[in-house]
Amino acid sequence: MPRLLVIDDEPSILHAFRRAFVDSQLELITAETAAQGVQAVAEDRPDVIVLDLNLPDGSGLECFERIKEIDRRIPVIFITGHGTVESAIEATKQGAFDYLFKPLELPELKELVAKAIRLSEMVKTTPVVNPDESAGDGRQAMVGRCDAMQDVYKAIGRVAASDITVLIQGESGTGKELVAKAVYQHSQRSNGPFRALNCAAIPEALLESEMFGHEKGSFTGADRRRIGHFEQAHQGTLFLDEVGDMSSLTQLKLLRVLQERTFERVGGSENIRVDVRVIAATNQDLEQLVAEGKFRADLFFRLRDFTIHLPPLRERGDDIKLLAQHFIRKHSAALGRTATQLADSTVEVLRKARWPGNVRELESVIKQSLLNTTGAVLLPEFLPQELGGTSAKQSSLKFDLQAFLDEQLRQEDCTDLHAKVIAATERQLFTNVLKHTAGNQVQASALLGISRVTLRSKLRQLAINAADFG
Repeated sequence: MPRLLVIDDEPSILHAFRRAFVDSQLELITAETAAQGVQAVAEDRPDVIVLDLNLPDGSGLECFERIKEIDRRIPVIFITGHGTVESAIEATKQGAFDYLFKPLELPELKELVAKAIRLSEMVKTTPVVNPDESAGDGRQAMVGRCDAMQDVYKAIGRVAASDITVLIQGESGTGKELVAKAVYQHSQRSNGPFRALNCAAIPEALLESEMFGHEKGSFTGADRRRIGHFEQAHQGTLFLDEVGDMSSLTQLKLLRVLQERTFERVGGSENIRVDVRVIAATNQDLEQLVAEGKFRADLFFRLRDFTIHLPPLRERGDDIKLLAQHFIRKHSAALGRTATQLADSTVEVLRKARWPGNVRELESVIKQSLLNTTGAVLLPEFLPQELGGTSAKQSSLKFDLQAFLDEQLRQEDCTDLHAKVIAATERQLFTNVLKHTAGNQVQASALLGISRVTLRSKLRQLAINAADFG
């Protein structure tokens, strides 16, 4: 469970955090002084820190410096009053994740903390390169033994320790972000900040601001100065995903940063110098885009100082079985399942699939299948319907009690048959009702004749996500 440390001496602020995260899967730790905060960082190793700029025993900036001495990878979000905006901006330039104004807006607070937690998970979890097949610790891993993946592992080893720009090419879902993270973790900048930006997920009008920041009043809605990803990644690494989706203007500005290591914020005139290693990734053929005049040739040559090619899953042969087994180990316990094995017939079905979404799609399929699995073996019928299974989300209500009993009674260690029958029956019932109501929990609770509170409790117990049926 992620840990959030809040360092603030105002009871109203601490109350706001307790109210915002009361139902979340998040452990909240509080400290009222800088000294207590630093001690909590050293002892509890939080995933994200929220830090007030004004503390009873010192400034937030001084506390921030002490935190960075312990672990500079922890994202720190500053809380500031309007009178201390410049200090918060300075902290962001020195590596803080972001800052919030008082009074706190709960939606903005929750969104920012969620982003920071995701970043913390990225930079704190070292990818396991080609782990042993029996490893079952659930860590992020690049699993595979085919020749193409062996080449990827060697490429990471060759380029990580240097400081040159890396271009990662591969189809969507092949694991480009995981490779970028491995390069970062094995580099000389691994103790510095890591920032990731998906260029395809941000509207073009905002992408330049996200990359380089902006000055207050530079455009409609710019009510404060914003520090961009390049400044935040100073002395660290910036991962730019899907660079092929950049406009020609943004490409030109990125080229200037790579050449001169300087840029200006949107609406500003200050020349800002940064020391950042750039790792770029794309699922497009940049060379073809250059030929078509859609991508700058000079930027392409700058980005491809060193290129890593990721193979699509359909070309990885036996790796499909290794990956499926890895995802079973990774997700089975979290989803409340006992499945530990793949049936040979299931492996054959997985081998024949085309996997347009690659490894990401395979992981999603395994998670869906585990929710339908009732024993220790993942059988073909538990796979989603598009792969030949009878996914509970798409099938009609048909629970074969006798077949289920026969399977369970064949297991020598079966000691909780009553609970398993009830759970299997309820899972089939709730998934079909949610399918009928398109995920509407109000309608579902009315049909079932139970309260929404009871329905939500049952869905948590059975690891069913109502949003999957919308």
